[in-house]
Amino acid sequence: MLEKSLAVFEGKQIRRHYDEEAETWYFSVVDIIQVLIQQPDYQTARKYWNKLKERLKAEGSQTVTNCHQLKMLADDGKLRLTDAASPETLLRLIQSVPSHKAEPIKLWLAKVGYERMQDMADPARSLDRAREYWQQHGRSEKWIQQRMMGQETRNKLTDYWQEHEITKEEEYAILTNIIHQEWTGVSVKKHKELKGLKTQNRRDHMSEAELIFTALAELSTRQIAESVNATGMDENKEAGKKGGGIAKKARRELEAKTGRKVVTGENFLPPGLKKSLPEQKKRDRK
Repeated sequence: MLEKSLAVFEGKQIRRHYDEEAETWYFSVVDIIQVLIQQPDYQTARKYWNKLKERLKAEGSQTVTNCHQLKMLADDGKLRLTDAASPETLLRLIQSVPSHKAEPIKLWLAKVGYERMQDMADPARSLDRAREYWQQHGRSEKWIQQRMMGQETRNKLTDYWQEHEITKEEEYAILTNIIHQEWTGVSVKKHKELKGLKTQNRRDHMSEAELIFTALAELSTRQIAESVNATGMDENKEAGKKGGGIAKKARRELEAKTGRKVVTGENFLPPGLKKSLPEQKKRDRK
């Protein structure tokens, strides 16, 4: 699904990245700091943030620990690592910065969450936007239908997790990786690297077969979890391994019959962004 990488607060562009696995936004901390201290100069704001980080670490605050290093577009047009944080972490961070902009930025972050809730309350709103995006990028109707079915399966699984004591972004990512690695044999990160992806949505670059097996793994995981009322990380990890194992068995059977790998380096990147794949294709056929 297409997610905008920029948001605007009172005319100031705030860089952000949507993590599909954790299902949350991550915002550039320095961009938020610029708003809070009303500092137009990026480097000055960055120095302020570095000093604040040192103070928070010395105080034993977990706020800095919860920040992530993500690649975001810099002023020079290049993707560079920058500190990023979820709205939950940012709300705690904002309390450490004396600023009359604190309340307005808190309300703005809440609005971002509300927009996400609107999509959840009215699925047609986000689905229509996604369908239009995929059509514009040349996806077939068959692929689009499979992508949407897979997203519905994913949503039902995450709904189950949320209702069974899985609440942190990191927990969603860990469980997703367990399922993915079990059925594919590679981690989520390695799969993205295999496809030559950086900030792009991994599922948007899956083949029809990859989408089907991902859906099978996540459907199996949810039904296994429901059958034993899996609660908390340990029990849901076990369900994830079993669910992913069912898809792995089916994948291996299909590969044995066709002589073709299901998990490949193929992607839908524009020609200018595609990496050279000859060696990758050799590995895919092994």
